[in-house]
Amino acid sequence: MSFSSRWAAFSKGLNDFYAGPYRKTFGVARRDEDDHFMLVVLAESLGVPDPAAYYTAELLPAVYEDFHDWHQRSGIPRSPLDHISCC
Repeated sequence: MSFSSRWAAFSKGLNDFYAGPYRKTFGVARRDEDDHFMLVVLAESLGVPDPAAYYTAELLPAVYEDFHDWHQRSGIPRSPLDHISCC
């Protein structure tokens, strides 16, 4: 066993020890952060004036995969956008 593999195992053990009890909290925080990011990217499409719409439009392909889960989680039963019909 090389030093790098032992170090990786040690690092994974430390991560499990310290972050393990808070894994669910970290997951919820990450999901909330992703939802806010989705809202910022889709702001112009949802009717909210966005001064950075030119730049956020480039990020639309990156959020298409998670769009359906996002609007379901947000309490919107059907897609709020006309040009994205996911369900």
